Amino acid sequence: MPKRQREPGSKATTAIVGLDAPVEVRRHPTARRMTLRVSRTKGTVIVTMPLRCNVDDAGSFVNRHLDWVRDRLHTLPELVPFADGARLPIRGVFHRLDFAADRNRAGPLVEVLAGPTIGSDPVLVINGRPASAPRHLSRWLIEQSRVDLVRQVGVHAQRLGLEPKRIAIRDQTSRWGSCSTTRVLSFSWRLILAPPDVLDYVAAHEVAHLAEMNHGPRFWALVKKTMPDMDGPRRWLTSYGAELHRYGQGRD
Repeated sequence: MPKRQREPGSKATTAIVGLDAPVEVRRHPTARRMTLRVSRTKGTVIVTMPLRCNVDDAGSFVNRHLDWVRDRLHTLPELVPFADGARLPIRGVFHRLDFAADRNRAGPLVEVLAGPTIGSDPVLVINGRPASAPRHLSRWLIEQSRVDLVRQVGVHAQRLGLEPKRIAIRDQTSRWGSCSTTRVLSFSWRLILAPPDVLDYVAAHEVAHLAEMNHGPRFWALVKKTMPDMDGPRRWLTSYGAELHRYGQGRD
């Protein structure tokens, strides 16, 4: 019998004996049957079920498909925490993290060393107390992504004659960017880990949504107009984008 803890709304969590992963149960008003998937970004088993079902039904459903769930969990990419010596891609180039304990108190908290490398990787130094280094690195990456995205959004907005109201940087797990009806463009900070043309493509994609809130032919014509070579970075994002969620944060 699974142990369960109810949450507000139409979600609940449950633990399955013999399964080292949380199970999230979602009730959906239009669901006609139970479905099962494993989130690659959160490492969570997700059961979607009709309103008439209960959490015990979800637990039984997962147990009937336990081998399938375990196989999927084993294929999840290994997490790479922000830790001294870890390799982290920045703008598509791997850097080796160096948590330098107060090496340079007068200098910046985070700096890329132009000359030294570890192996063949350039070095990204995070100064200050090692315990604070992951937090400083997270803030630096968010700011770097903001700089690049503000610049590229501006490029594509000018080309298409469009203007966003605001740009927001978040840690979105289900999409790389979004455009609200109030003209706010939101992006995942993890785009700073990808090659620059990938970030550029997502910026162009969301700017085009300011004119076309859909993925119809006119929308894709706008993206192609402002970024004629969009196909390559779009394929990269489809093939490798999920890998960017390996870095910096543990799964829920």
